[in-house]
Amino acid sequence: MDECQSAIPAHDGDLHVVAAAHHIVKALGTTKNLSDDLRKILIDLDAHLSLITSNIDCKGGKGFVEVEERLKRVERKIVIWESDRIMIWDSGPKEASDYLEAVDEVQTLIDSLRGLSMNENQKQKELLHRASSLLQMAMSRLEEELIHMLVKHKQQSEPTYIPSPSSQRNVVYNESVVSLDNESAKEASSKNSCSDECGEYIVDLVPEHVIPDIKSIAKVMFASDYGQEFCEAFIGVRKEALEQHFDILENGKLSIEDVLKMEWCSLSTEMNKWTWSMKIIFCVYLMSEKRLCDQVLGEFGSVNSFCFLEIAKTTILCLLNFGEAIAMGPQEPEKLLRLLDMYETLADLVIDIDALFSEDGGSFVRLEFHKLLEGLADSVKAAFNAFGVAVSSNGSLYPFPGGGVHPLSKYVMNYISMFPEYCSTLNLLLEDQHSDVASLVSEPQCGPTASLSTSCPMACHLRSITSSLESNLHKKSKLYKDEALQHIFLMNNLHYMVQKVKGSELRPFFGDEWIRKHNAKFQQHEMNYERVTWSSVVLLLKDDNPGSSSLSKSAFKEKCKGFSVAFEEVYKNQTSWCIPDPQLREDLRISTSLKVVHAYRTFLGRNPAHVDDKCIKHTVEDVEKLLLDLFEGSPRSLRNSRRMMKT
Repeated sequence: MDECQSAIPAHDGDLHVVAAAHHIVKALGTTKNLSDDLRKILIDLDAHLSLITSNIDCKGGKGFVEVEERLKRVERKIVIWESDRIMIWDSGPKEASDYLEAVDEVQTLIDSLRGLSMNENQKQKELLHRASSLLQMAMSRLEEELIHMLVKHKQQSEPTYIPSPSSQRNVVYNESVVSLDNESAKEASSKNSCSDECGEYIVDLVPEHVIPDIKSIAKVMFASDYGQEFCEAFIGVRKEALEQHFDILENGKLSIEDVLKMEWCSLSTEMNKWTWSMKIIFCVYLMSEKRLCDQVLGEFGSVNSFCFLEIAKTTILCLLNFGEAIAMGPQEPEKLLRLLDMYETLADLVIDIDALFSEDGGSFVRLEFHKLLEGLADSVKAAFNAFGVAVSSNGSLYPFPGGGVHPLSKYVMNYISMFPEYCSTLNLLLEDQHSDVASLVSEPQCGPTASLSTSCPMACHLRSITSSLESNLHKKSKLYKDEALQHIFLMNNLHYMVQKVKGSELRPFFGDEWIRKHNAKFQQHEMNYERVTWSSVVLLLKDDNPGSSSLSKSAFKEKCKGFSVAFEEVYKNQTSWCIPDPQLREDLRISTSLKVVHAYRTFLGRNPAHVDDKCIKHTVEDVEKLLLDLFEGSPRSLRNSRRMMKT
């Protein structure tokens, strides 16, 4: 058989039909306003008809002259850019369009040449080899153009749409420091939240006007069987961009061992960063990355989800590794708030994670994050239980100076004041322990008449913790040798607990009955203090002979001396005692004054003949002023009393 033989028309009539068709195709190709797809079809048809004509001409000795001429023309268009390192798409849309048309022409020639039977036709093989080499050169150039385009137009700015996390939320207790005071507790209680709809944070990772150019490169490369090369270039640039954004969020690539060895202060900071990063990475970058992949690769089937997964994989594994390290580590009480933040963040995001990685290839991502959510839930429960144990087991060797509010009380009440914002989560996670704890809490709020707020699992757990705190405080009060100071200590701490409940979002979870009961408790300690301290002092002024009108001078002198000695002893001791709350301190001073000053004034009034005698060391006004020095927490003597400083 002839080496140029192929499926060609055999009769003159057929040849005329081919020639006419070729003429019509060329005429249609000059028509304006043709769509890109239709123009490409006409170009392909023109090339195929040319090859049929060339194959016919081969029998006449002309060979593949026209094919070679066409190949030379597109070769010039493609090779000229190899010597000019200016990027094609930077030169303008016409240059880019001409280059893509040249590549399409090469691909059409290759397809047509392969569609002909070669049968040892060396010219045909030579042209096919030249065209294939030219196509490879063009694909390499398009890969460079793609990388340049993605790098040049990638978004550089750091997102500011999601609220930033609070800088510090560390709560650590020791005997000298309570790191979360009222103000910082208020500031820290402003929890970080992002919208339930992550979609509202989607950004253009590549400007919208660049997307058609990237898609045009994708179509040509996939049509030329260079889809893998396109994906590798696309994944490489986008993966690097995502990791740069991850680095901007100041996330260290920590191993599980690194996390487990970290000191709490550093670990707390990293946990905070993780919570923030999860929101930013998933709500902003991965949502935006998925949209970019859909825009560029949406028409290429599973290639789209494959590229997205490859882009996200490294960053996701970093986030997973840290979360898993936290979940498997020891769960100390101070971790509780950070763990709750981590759990709630992941719980809010898990639906979006499932949607982002819904394809089979992303099943491991979905599975691992669901496992992490379960691990964090267990960690929250463990840390909550550890908190309760820490409250009940906290011991002291020495009494707290001055009988003021103990650091443990501040730590516990400030800590639990932040729990209401986690109410839904804690109710969910503590549900399985609810019945056990409710049976231990004596307040009726957990009974059948309780409201929803006071009977929920979190509320019963909170009252259980404060009950443990009360028991511990009673133990600590026994460290004071002075019974009166025991009552001052318990009065201060119970009053502090009540005020923290009344003045915060804890109130609905404790209920008014709890507040009334604990108001009565600290008021009882107030009365016990007055009884223990002042009853014996006032008793010294009691008239031993009620029937007589006044005491003898010696008896009067003896009682005045006894009262002065006893009063001065109380003054000496109790000026160093502390009642931090101004209103409580004032109330107790007034109550004490009513009892002591009234008794002293009555005593002097019954013995007017001796009032001017030198045996009266303190006037009624002196006693009133001296009582104002009590409970300031600063030891005073009569020499530096308020009375002496004002005289």
